[in-house]
Amino acid sequence: MIHARYFPISKALKLAVVASRQPLSLKSSFKCASTQITMENGHKSDSRGALIVLEGLDRSGKTSQSSRLISYLEGLGHSVESWRFPDRNTGVGQMISSYLTNKSQLDDHAIHLLFSANRWEKRSLMEAKLGSGTTLIVDRYSFSGVAFSSAKGLDIEWCKAPERGLLAPDMVLYLDIPPEKAAERGGYGGERYEQLEFQRKVAHSYRLLHDASWKSIDASLPMEDVEKQLKEMVLDCVTTCQKGKALSNLWSS
Repeated sequence: MIHARYFPISKALKLAVVASRQPLSLKSSFKCASTQITMENGHKSDSRGALIVLEGLDRSGKTSQSSRLISYLEGLGHSVESWRFPDRNTGVGQMISSYLTNKSQLDDHAIHLLFSANRWEKRSLMEAKLGSGTTLIVDRYSFSGVAFSSAKGLDIEWCKAPERGLLAPDMVLYLDIPPEKAAERGGYGGERYEQLEFQRKVAHSYRLLHDASWKSIDASLPMEDVEKQLKEMVLDCVTTCQKGKALSNLWSS
């Protein structure tokens, strides 16, 4: 049983449900996923940190590559932090962790809204960090939430709705690996979603979410080769954001 003492989640779920009822535009749903916004002071940002997200199937190498990117950017003198979703340290994150480790059961719609609420918990801090010049390397974001939930059979537009208004990444690095290859890697099968047939469905859902901000990398290559490609892409992105690229909202058009 999940106890209410973890977090007053009714407020977070209400926010997500309201967002999910907003009108949807099917014609534009798979176009560019962001709309330009301004900073809180009403002006476009000047120099800022970059929001860089790593996505991919389970065991595609996201966590390892995130760590290497952090070390690389720190070595160049950049302010950078490693983030990961779900953030299991928050109240909502504890509920998600219980579900992922098969210690609790939740309706598919409910767990999707919890994942979304977990990202909303961190939105204000995320924007503040970026505005202060800190680059964020994020292991999984809204795209994972949508890909995994739609792979269960939920409507993809319903899945995207509660994510609208979160910050859009400046770059999504998709570590592309065949599900069969990922399943051969150590530790596979330890959590709820690490099942080969389900991961095939997730891969299909990811393909529907690709837009201009995505860069696909062959994650079946040796780790050092993947790392080299990622470093070049990330450094270009960080430099662009330092020159004053405006922040955007996710899936607002």
